[in-house]
Amino acid sequence: MKKYFPVFTAIITILLLFSCKPKKNIIYLSNNNFEQEVSQAKYSGLHIQEGDKLQILVSAFDDIAVRPFNMSTVTTTTTAGAVGSSGSSGTNDYIVTTDGTIIFPVLGSIFCKGMTKQQLKADLESRLKRYLTDPMVTITLSNFNFSVLGEVGSPGQKTSPSEKLNILQAMALSGDIKYEGNKTNVKLIRYSEEEAKDKVISLDLSEVSIVNSPYYYLQQNDILYVEPDRNKQVSVNTSSNVDNWIRYGGIGLGLLTLIFTLTRK
Repeated sequence: MKKYFPVFTAIITILLLFSCKPKKNIIYLSNNNFEQEVSQAKYSGLHIQEGDKLQILVSAFDDIAVRPFNMSTVTTTTTAGAVGSSGSSGTNDYIVTTDGTIIFPVLGSIFCKGMTKQQLKADLESRLKRYLTDPMVTITLSNFNFSVLGEVGSPGQKTSPSEKLNILQAMALSGDIKYEGNKTNVKLIRYSEEEAKDKVISLDLSEVSIVNSPYYYLQQNDILYVEPDRNKQVSVNTSSNVDNWIRYGGIGLGLLTLIFTLTRK
């Protein structure tokens, strides 16, 4: 037994060394790979998509003239001879239809799918100049939703309080990436209008250069997936195999016990 003791000691030492090996890439923006060529990140605004809920408010110097262009503004007469009063009825929300349009008061059907908010604002103000002096249009996206799945603290669909949202802020809203999550290969799934299909982009959040990526800022309805790192994948597979061995071992032991009992009778 003593002659095998050094072998056992060496094996245990190796196992301890490997088990204590520090995990790599657990810190955001920890690697400076300046040789990697990336596109400059630039926030160009959200591109309007089918199903978006746009809150559009029209204002101008003449408050009375602007009323027909805001859905929430109505004029009611309480009684005959009473003074008309204005109040809010409903909202100024416009839903982008499947054909990429909104139905705007007086102006009718306006195609806006694929536009940025600034482009739609300029288009509406140009049309409104036929009716109003110096019209000003304010557009807000009411349903900026995105989803985060996988190894994060709080997975699921999220709603951003801001329309300018980067990937690190999205992770913060999702409870951050868990220790078992792989920061070096986060998948971004985004629908491409040009290709009419979903695109999958791999992002390395351990690289400082991520802030220069064209995918640094999210679009509405983006999906982020944080996969488990290799250690967790191995752990899950190993645990599954051990469970199977225990299960099959228990069945085998039961059969052997049954056979042994029957052969003794």
